[in-house]
Amino acid sequence: MDTWRRISITKRITLFGGVLAVLLSAALAVVVLSAVHRYATESRTEEIAADGGRVVTQVERQGPVTPLVHHSDRKVQIVDPRGRVVAATPQLSGRPVMADPSWRDMRDSAAVVCGGAFPSGECNIVVARAAHRDGQVWTVLVAAPVVPPYVVPWLAVTVAGAAAALAAAVTVLAHRIVTDALRPVTRIQTELDRMNDAGADDRLPVPGSHDEIQNLAESVNRTLVRLHAAMAQQRHFTSDASHELRTPIAAIRAEVEDAMQAPEESSIPTLGAKVLNSVDRLQAIVDGLLTIARLESGRPVEREPTDLAELVTARCRERESVTGKAFTCSLEPGVTVLGDRTELSRLLANLIDNAERYACSSVSLNVRRLPSAGRDAQRFPDGVALVEVIDDGPGIELDKRELVFQRFARLDTARDRDAGGTGLGLAIARQIAFAHGGTLLVEDAAQGAHLVLRLPLHPDNSL
Repeated sequence: MDTWRRISITKRITLFGGVLAVLLSAALAVVVLSAVHRYATESRTEEIAADGGRVVTQVERQGPVTPLVHHSDRKVQIVDPRGRVVAATPQLSGRPVMADPSWRDMRDSAAVVCGGAFPSGECNIVVARAAHRDGQVWTVLVAAPVVPPYVVPWLAVTVAGAAAALAAAVTVLAHRIVTDALRPVTRIQTELDRMNDAGADDRLPVPGSHDEIQNLAESVNRTLVRLHAAMAQQRHFTSDASHELRTPIAAIRAEVEDAMQAPEESSIPTLGAKVLNSVDRLQAIVDGLLTIARLESGRPVEREPTDLAELVTARCRERESVTGKAFTCSLEPGVTVLGDRTELSRLLANLIDNAERYACSSVSLNVRRLPSAGRDAQRFPDGVALVEVIDDGPGIELDKRELVFQRFARLDTARDRDAGGTGLGLAIARQIAFAHGGTLLVEDAAQGAHLVLRLPLHPDNSL
C-alpha cells in the first residue's frame, strides 16, 4: 500500500485504466469469439443436417450412392433397422455405430460425441436422421468435427489484436485525459511555489473548465485573499504596536536622561511620578495585547449566570465618582446571561470608559431584554440581553463605525493618545462579546456615539 501511494496520481490512474481496459477487452474478445463460435456451430450443425437429408433421400429411393457425401470432413454411417452399419464413409469403415448406444434416441436431433467410433480425444457433432424404407426405419448418422473455440486461427488473431489495440488505446486515452485534467494542478503548484519563493502578492490562474479544478483554484485564491489580508493586518498591527510601545519608552528615556544630565534639579519622587505614568501606559498596552491574544486563541469561556444590570450599576457608580460626568442609567432588573463574570465586567468597563472619555457632559446606559426576531432568532433563540451605551460627544461617522473596533484605531485628533486610551478597549470589548456568542456594533444616535451590545439571554431568564 505504501508503494502504491508513492506512485504519482497520473501513473496510478493510467495503470488502473490500463488494467481495466485489458480485462474489459479480454472479456469482449471472449464474448465475440463465443458468439461467433455459437453461430459457426449452429451453421455447421445445419450443414450436417442438410448432408444427412440428402443421404436419407438416397436411402429412401434407391439405396446409398457412393460417395455418400462430398465433404472430406464429413463422416456418414447408414444403420439398418437391426442396428447394423450397412454403409459408411472411409473414415468409419469397420467402426461401430458412432452414436452407440444412444443413436436411436438421437433421430432428427444433434449431439456432440467424443471417442467411441472416432479416434481418441476427437469430438464430433453428430446428427441422426430417420429414413423410411420398405416400411422400416433406417437411421442415417452424419458427423463433422466440432468447431474449435477460436473458430478459425485468423479470426482469433484478429479478435485478439483488436482487443489489444482497444486496451492500448483506452490506456493512452486515460493517460492523456488524466494528464490534461491535472495540468492546471501543476500550474497551480508552480505558481504557489513561485509565490513562496518570491513572496508575490498574486493570484492563481483559474482554468475555464467549470470542474473541480476550477473550484480548487477559486478556493485557493479566496484563501490567498484572506491570507494576504491577515498578513497585511498583522504587519499593520505590528507597526502600530511598535509605535505605541515606542512612545512611552521614549518618554521614560527622555525623563531619565534629563534627570541624569541635571541631577541637582531632579528629585526621585518627581522622576518616579513621570516615569510611572509611562510605565502605566506600557502595562496597559501589554495587558491589552495579552488579553486579545488569549481571546483569539479560541479557549472556551466560563459559563455562570451573570446579572448585567448589576455589573452596569457597579461600573456607573465607580466612574461617576471619579469623573464627575453625569451617568443616566435605565436598567431592567434580572437581565441575566451565561458567561465569565470577570470578562463581562471588563467588556462593560471598556464601553463605559470609552463613552466617558469622549462625552462632553453625560453618558446614558440602558439594559433590557428583547425577544428574538428576524435574523437574531437563530443566534439568540432564548432572547436578547441588550446593553446600550450612549455619550454626547463628537460621535462616530458612518463609514468609520467598523474602524473603531480595530486595534490602535483613532479616528481624529479628538481621539488621540493624549486622551488616555490605548486604542485597544473596543477591540477587546468586541472579542469578549464574540467569545460569549454576542455582537457589538455602533448604531445611529441623535448625538454622540451609540454602542449596542447584544448577548444571548439566559434560558431561564427568557421572555
